[in-house]
This record gives sequence, structure tokens and C-alpha cells, in this order.
Amino acid sequence: MTADGPSDPSNRLLTPNFITEVVERDLQHGKYAEIVTRFPPEPNGYLHLGHVFASFLDFQTALDFGGRYHLRLDDTNPEGESIEYAQAIQDDLHWLGWNWGEHLYYASDYFEQYYQYAERLIGAGAAYIDSVPGDEMRRLRGTATEPGTPSEYRGRSVVENLELFRRMRAGEFAEGQHVLRAKIDLSNPNMKLRDPVLYRILHAEHYRTGDAWCIYPMYDFQHPLQDALEGVTHSMCSLEFTDNRAIYDWLMETLGFSPRPHQYEFGRRSLEYTIVSKRKLRRLVQEGHVAGWDDPRMPTLRAQRRLGVTPEAVRAFAAGMGVNKTNRTVDIAVYENTVRGDLNWRAPRVMAVLDPVRVVIGNAPQGTQELQIPYWPHDVIDASPDGLVALPTGERVAPELATRQVPLGRELYIEREDFAVTPPKGFKRLTPGGRVRLRGAGIIEATGFDLGEDGQVQTVYAELVPEPALGSKSVKASGVIHWVDAGASVPAEFRLYDRLFSVANPEGQDAEPETVDEASDTALDRVEEAQKLTGTDFLRFLNPGSLRVTRGFVERSVAHDPADTRYQFERQGYFWRDPALSRPEALVFGRIITLRDAWAGRGSEKPAPKAEKTKSEKSTSTPEPVAELALTAQQTAAVSHLTGLGVARSEAVLIVNDSRLSEFLSNLAGPHAAVVAGWAVNDLGGAIREGRRPVSLAALTELAELLSGGSISTRIAREALAEASETGASETGQETPAQIIERRGLKVVSDSAELERLIGAVMDANPGKVAEYRAGKKGLSGFFTGQVMKQSGGQADPQKVAQILERLLG
Repeated sequence: MTADGPSDPSNRLLTPNFITEVVERDLQHGKYAEIVTRFPPEPNGYLHLGHVFASFLDFQTALDFGGRYHLRLDDTNPEGESIEYAQAIQDDLHWLGWNWGEHLYYASDYFEQYYQYAERLIGAGAAYIDSVPGDEMRRLRGTATEPGTPSEYRGRSVVENLELFRRMRAGEFAEGQHVLRAKIDLSNPNMKLRDPVLYRILHAEHYRTGDAWCIYPMYDFQHPLQDALEGVTHSMCSLEFTDNRAIYDWLMETLGFSPRPHQYEFGRRSLEYTIVSKRKLRRLVQEGHVAGWDDPRMPTLRAQRRLGVTPEAVRAFAAGMGVNKTNRTVDIAVYENTVRGDLNWRAPRVMAVLDPVRVVIGNAPQGTQELQIPYWPHDVIDASPDGLVALPTGERVAPELATRQVPLGRELYIEREDFAVTPPKGFKRLTPGGRVRLRGAGIIEATGFDLGEDGQVQTVYAELVPEPALGSKSVKASGVIHWVDAGASVPAEFRLYDRLFSVANPEGQDAEPETVDEASDTALDRVEEAQKLTGTDFLRFLNPGSLRVTRGFVERSVAHDPADTRYQFERQGYFWRDPALSRPEALVFGRIITLRDAWAGRGSEKPAPKAEKTKSEKSTSTPEPVAELALTAQQTAAVSHLTGLGVARSEAVLIVNDSRLSEFLSNLAGPHAAVVAGWAVNDLGGAIREGRRPVSLAALTELAELLSGGSISTRIAREALAEASETGASETGQETPAQIIERRGLKVVSDSAELERLIGAVMDANPGKVAEYRAGKKGLSGFFTGQVMKQSGGQADPQKVAQILERLLG
């Protein structure tokens, strides 16, 4: 994809960052005639939300600077790669809005060229064939404090190395018998430069080249070469490849590429309550914990598409995350609120009853009334001189298309939870002798009810309450409820999705990078097997309430709408027809997102409570929670002590079964104990189990006190904690999270004058959107909030922002 020259800086979608500064400097100095970037996924799984940030950074950088972007499939590992994944990646990225035109590349297209470059390195004495076993090779590389030892084969002649390499290509050797290594520096403090492996033998069929090759290049060799061959200028990758940059630079210099690309590393973005490891995602699918890669609870783009999230919402989320050199786990509420903001203006309001109970209105008129109810009852819809009305979506339609006909007869369905025989205190819905208003219709009063054999309310009897004459005292109703006509509504299945995991960080510190070296797969397999045996792997945090299925009714208007229409089912959330399951004769609606954050009061460190099942629910394949480990009497007492401090039981059990976690938290106390324990288990657990303490208990408590005081947000706390964890932190004399917050000036911006200044600047920069908002497009409030958060570096108090926005926008 090529843009038409450098764009106006004011129109760039990327927030200025250290990479855009490099690009601007390179263009100003004439280092490159054109900026070229690439997004290089490996076709061994489906793209997920973790890829969105990287793809946005790669592609949007090129667009913002009038450059060109490429899509590259890094298919150098035939095991696990397939045409299915390669095509799915392209399809999902096209859905997301990226169009690379003719610039689609495969690493496998360059296998012959990689091979020739390898022979050049051998000929120059810069690479050799090593024949020691893998374990011995790792031992000979030395440690962080001891230099490496040369292999007995490091001194092979160029002639012998070339002969062996050609025989490797010819298939004469078994896997693991030989590898090609770069000859760099066995004493270098950067372990990556201690003669890294460039080629390995792998007798596996490639999905594109078949069995033409039995040797395959390693990532550290292939990736920089393809960047150079494609003309990439700025090669962006995540922080775990910082040390690998030395190999990248060595290759470019040794092989004499000019001009040459340069590598830049950025902090990865992960999401709370989800996982982004392809290995773990495959386990979820293969072991039947989800229905497939497109199960709407999965974080894959394929699943988000089926869920009903729009590409505009996903791009808006990526644009708002910011670019820096710190890995960060993003609060999933940020993503969910972006989705809500996108759907709020595009989704017409209709009514659906998910768990129905019948209501018979004894004094209703004979026949059926046809009510005209607007699709957007709370938004201003202005009529223009041509008689058309402007909807919040921006469409201009005839007035009759801004409303729908809703039938009202003698029998209705309402939600079972909207009627209570013995109401709890503060109940605002229908009770025996009580009154409620039907949305868009009149007031009814319950006069009686029938119970079924199971003790459940079967039928409610009611009377319409006459509306008073104009000027008379109004009739009071305890609340407003939604409903559908029993005779004219359409039966439907409703699939209510929730977060797949019950804790914020189900992977702990065990998340692995997208690309691993030749030893990592085996190591990860060992870790995975150990976790399975001990019951400590990520599957124990699956949320058993992540999917509920109910059957009810939806108003008939939806049957004639396009299948891709997103709706707000009043009081229920945003829904659309499940494209995989719904049929015209059997509608299935999946809930995209709830109207409000149902997890807000639970605390990120606490698991979600198991949802109660209603009579109309059916069982699902969602697994039950992993059985709790058996506890000794002493451990049971320790769990009781921790839960008494507010720690979630699941985390308390995990702590008492881990000696190092128990020791670390042995002095846990005070009002912030639950938050501190959550961070220790979910954010620092991996390091603590390895015997490291990157952040002390005192430093965690200090951070929790700051969070409780309101001077910082959860996002700021986690960002500081992540930075402290990476740099080593308090117990080694380095910065604590609180010191990082102070040094970087991280605090919630709540000063009204400062927020008004930021909001005023955003309004001045977007006069068109201000006019649209004031004309009735209230869904733009999410846009303004996002821009203010971006201007403040994510530090503005969102509640105060909302209040001031409402006042200033009018």
C-alpha cells in the first residue's frame, strides 16, 4: 500500500512517539526517499487482539508519513503453519481495513536467496557447521557471567563447511545432526551474539514449497534479510527482540546492505482477562474449552468479527494505546468501552425479552394496537428542509424509517426478573398491586399471578391504568420495563457472552513471545506439562459463566432488517445475529457487550462469581472450574487468614500451595491486602516462583495506597509495576513503582481548569464533530473522551472528563 506523499501532521492517527521521531528525522535528513514498513505474522494460528496494536503501528506509520506498507507471512517453520492460517490472516487484516495491494510477501519465496546468502557467509569465514548436540551447544555458550567455549567444530575449513551445508540441503542428515551457526563472538555479554544458529535441519513438508527443502532458516537470519530484500526502512518489533538487534546489525554489515533497514523495538500490549499466546489459544480449541477459533469469547479477530465488534472499534482501540518502550497490560474495560462507544451511535434501540414470563392485560382493547416507537428515543433527530431526518449514524432517511411499528395486544412477555412476588428493598419494577410503565406504551398494574408446579411465576395478570387528562395529577409508576407482544414477537435464542477468564492475568508471567528460538518450544512443553500435572496452568482460571444461553422473544421489526444490523436491546446490551448459527427461520442473537461494565465493582484481582441459571437456560459445553487442590489443616488455616484479609479464595489457595509466594506474602496485612496479593499472584507470580523479587511487598503496599488515594488509576499502577518488574526494582536498589510514578509525573489529571483546557483544545481541533454532536450525534462523546485521554497520556480522570464534556458540548 502506498500513500500520496507525507501527510499533514495534524491528520496523523498515530500519537507522536519515539518511532515517529526517528521517521521524521530520517525523512528530513534524506536518509530514505520513502518510508517502508511491514507487518510479519507467522501463519501458525489466527490473529488476535494482541496483533492489532503491532499491525496498527506498522501500517499506520507508513500511512501517516506517505510511505508504503507490506504484509509478510513469515513461514519458515513448516510445523504448525498452514494455508488456512495464511488466508485467515489476510482476510482478518482486510476486514480490519488494511489494503497492501501488490505488496504481499512470503518468506518462503526467498528460500533460495537465503541459502545463497548463507553460502556467502560460509565463504567469508563468518559461518560454520556445528555438529554438537543441542544441550551441549547451550552449555558451551556459557552464562551471563562466564564466556562461551568454542565448539570442537568451530575451526572447520570453508571447504568442509560448504560441503556439509550442501549435503544438509540434499537431505543426507537427520534432524539435529548439524546446524549452521554464525561465527561472531563467544565472549560477548549479549548472549545472542555467541554464534547464533542460522539454519537447522527439519524434515517436514512446507504448506507452500512441499518437500523441496529440508533445511530452514532461523528467524534471526531470515527476518533481517527479507527486510533488506523488500526495501523495508523501519523494521518494528516488540521488546523481547532488543538483544536480537545485534544479530540484525551484524548481518546487514557483514553482507554489505546499503541502504539498509534498521530495527526498532516497542512495548507489547496485552489485555487483562485474556491470553494472547498462540500455544494456549490452540489448547483452548483443541481441548474443547471453546467451540473454535471463532468462538466469540476468544480474543482472535475472527472471534471478534463473529461477536459483532466492528473494525472501526478495533482500530480506534489500537489508536488509543500509545507507543513506548514498556510492555503493558491494558485494562480490558478500555477495549470494552471503545466497543460500547462505537455501537452507541450505530445501534438502533429495539426490545427483546430474554427470560420471558407471560402477562395478560385484562382490560386491553380487542385486537392489536400498532405503536410508533423511535429507534433512537433519547437522541435528537432533526428534520431538514427536504423532509428527511438525520439519524445518529449520519444517515438521512424518511421520517417513517426513523421509527418502527410495535404491536401491543392483550398478552405480552416481560422479563422474569421484572416481576417479584416478594420484592427486595428498593425494587423498581412490577409487584402484586404495583405499577410500571411499558416502554413506549402505557402503565399497567399487576392484579394477580399464577405459579407453576415448580413454584415459578407462570402468568401475571394486569390492567391498563388510564392516563390522566392533560393538567391532571399524573399516575405514578415505580419504573419503566421493556416488553414484546406475545402474539407478534419472534422467538429467538440469545447467547450471553462474558469474559473467558475470571482473573485479570490468567497467564501470570508465563506468556511467551510470538517467535521463539530453537530451544524454547521444548522448554515451554516441559513447563506446560508440569502445570497440567499440578493444576496450576491458566485453565484453572476459566470463567464458568462466560456463556449463558437463553430462549425468548424479540420484536418483529428485526426480522426484516439486514442480518448485519447491530441492535441495542433495551436494558440488555448490544446484540446482533450470530452469523455462524442464526438462520431466518431460527434467529440466534449473540450479545456483543453489556450496556455497562458489569465487572467494575469486582476488583481485577477477584474471580467472577458463577452466574445463576434461569429456567429457560440450557447447559453449555463450558467447563466447570478446575478442582481445588487438597489442603492440609495448616494450609486451610492459612487460606482462612488470607480470605479474611479480602484475598479471593482462588488466589489464597494458589498462594498457600506455593512456598515462595507464601514466603513473599508472609507479612501481608492492612486494608490493601487483596490488591497486593492480586498483583503478587498475577503480575509477579512467575518471577517470585523463580526465586526473584523484582518488587518488594512494601513497595506493592505503597503502590496500593497510592491507588486507593485516587492520585493514580489502575492503568498507571500497572504501567509502573510493569516498568519496575522489567528493570529489577526495589530490592536491588532500583526504583520502586511509586518512585517511577513520581519521576515520570504519572498521576490522574483531575484539575478542572486543566481538563477544560484539554477539552477546549480537542473541540477547537474538531469543529465538525462538535457541530455533529450538538446536532444530536451523542455517540461522539466517546470520540471526544478518547481524544482527551490521548492528549493527557491516558492520565485524565474519565469521570470528570465526561462531566466537563457534557457541560461544554451542551
